[in-house]
Amino acid sequence: MNRMNRNLLLPTAAVTAAVLLAACGGDKKTPAVAGSQTAAGTSASTSTGAASNDADVKFAQDMIVHHRGAIAMAKLAGTRAGNAEVKALAGKIEAAQGPEIAAMSGWLTNWGKEVPKDDTKGGMDHGGGASPMPGMMTDQEMAALEKASGAEFDKMFLEMMTKHHEGAIMMAKGEQANGQDTSAKDLAGKIIADQTAEIATMRGLLQSV
Repeated sequence: MNRMNRNLLLPTAAVTAAVLLAACGGDKKTPAVAGSQTAAGTSASTSTGAASNDADVKFAQDMIVHHRGAIAMAKLAGTRAGNAEVKALAGKIEAAQGPEIAAMSGWLTNWGKEVPKDDTKGGMDHGGGASPMPGMMTDQEMAALEKASGAEFDKMFLEMMTKHHEGAIMMAKGEQANGQDTSAKDLAGKIIADQTAEIATMRGLLQSV
């Protein structure tokens, strides 16, 4: 009887063990699969710019062109400005706006949108095929600034850059009102604060140049 009982119990034990092993194996795999799906979903929503809208895209594309115009003007001050404070301000503008261009270019790439080509050499009143943006210098104004030097350059630069900054502030306020992307709206706020302060500085310098 003992031998017969053992023979009957062996197949049953084997089946039970197989069921237990299958159940354990399933428990190990389920969290891994679920985790992969969650990670993939999160990654996709982050990289596709789901939080951005058309106003964010326009702000980034237009402000890149606008900033390039300011940098083109600021670079001239290095060799043409006569006032040390004007040169220092121009350097500050260039140092601030270069990284902002890089940031906005990165956003556009992440959003799957076009980064404007750098065509400021062809004239600052070109907005990538769009109508001129507020505060942008015309080809004629840039040509005049390039020919000026010393006190004449300082006065022209301060007047033009003030106008340019006022245009950037107008654009940034539009982004704050209509944009959706948090980073873009934060940058708009920074532009408003920084350039408002720089306008005050430039208006003060205009009294002494």
